Amino acid sequence: MTLSFPIIIGMVFAIIYFSNQETGRAVENTKNQKFSIEVTDESGLLNKDLIKQFGALQPADKQTAIDKVKNGGLDAYFYYPKDLGKKNIEVYAKDAGLFDNSRYQAVAKVLLQQSVTQTVDAQVTAILQDKVQFSSTTYKDGKQFDGFKELIAPGVFLVLFYILILVFGNQMLTSTTEEKENRVTEMILTTIEARTLIIGKIFSLIALAFVQIIAIIVPVIIAYVFFRNQLALPNLDLSNIPLDPLRIAIGAAIFIFSFLLFTGLLVAIGAIAPTAKEANGFFGVITVFIFGPLWAVTLFVSMPDSVLVRFLSFFPLTAPIPLMLRNAVGNLTLTDSLIGIIILLISSIISLSIAVRLFRYGILEYSNRIPFSVIFNKKSKNINFSKQKPI
Repeated sequence: MTLSFPIIIGMVFAIIYFSNQETGRAVENTKNQKFSIEVTDESGLLNKDLIKQFGALQPADKQTAIDKVKNGGLDAYFYYPKDLGKKNIEVYAKDAGLFDNSRYQAVAKVLLQQSVTQTVDAQVTAILQDKVQFSSTTYKDGKQFDGFKELIAPGVFLVLFYILILVFGNQMLTSTTEEKENRVTEMILTTIEARTLIIGKIFSLIALAFVQIIAIIVPVIIAYVFFRNQLALPNLDLSNIPLDPLRIAIGAAIFIFSFLLFTGLLVAIGAIAPTAKEANGFFGVITVFIFGPLWAVTLFVSMPDSVLVRFLSFFPLTAPIPLMLRNAVGNLTLTDSLIGIIILLISSIISLSIAVRLFRYGILEYSNRIPFSVIFNKKSKNINFSKQKPI
């Protein structure tokens, strides 16, 4: 099950790649297909020699050419109006199928572009076709600075956090509830304590998540290193990516404590819910805290000192996204990062402690949610099957 997700993702990308390859070949074949053409050029922009190369003829009048297309005596007729800036180029053609019909407009466009290109300077053509290349250099504090490259290394933790929560969130939520429904927990607790079981479950989920990260990243690296040309992947120079040890350490700390916080929260919800179906209903609430802060993403980048940004950065359930994003773009101060990490550390400990406590009182509850008055009642006794004497 751990390897199924990266395998499915790989299959999807393979299907998309081969589909695009076939589509590209089909488009090229369509462009190379020969068909009868007649052209009326009132703009005066078309090159007459080029029109002959395309095998196009000039009709007596527009309506006659359109009638020939209707009657099947002509495959396509192109009408270029006098003012191309105000009127459309009209294409009349015989139906060749849903996908092959695009070949007519493609030929009409190529005919016009090649005709105009021959009359315009090469530099002007490059500008009009947006083929001019730019080289930009920016500076910060007297040193060369590339904002995009700076955010790659610390931004990896934000991507990993989203992947793990989306892939493993539901599994974390139902891992305890399903075993409780199947009465498996009762048998397991005859040999170990509830605290040992739930802590082991939490850390096994964390280990499983990292195994899946490796299963996703390794094939990507192999594909890029050994099959970059075959897959037409862009050539990225990763050697000059800035590696700021402090920002990477801050991003790693925020990622670890954020993941522990939400892991404990999801396991706690699973422990308190009587059925897996009811537990799944809470996952939508969790996604609000994960995706909700993205509505203020522009504020995280441009106004990091605003009241809303600081609130979202220090409120435990919304803190992971603002803190990791601000750390990636470089506007998270050392003071804010330390405050955020401490808040997430304390919150993760509380979350895991509550998850353990909820599990103790919820292992035998099959029909109703556990009331909070019982959960936080110090006089409530823990159920420990391992210390029960056999009947």
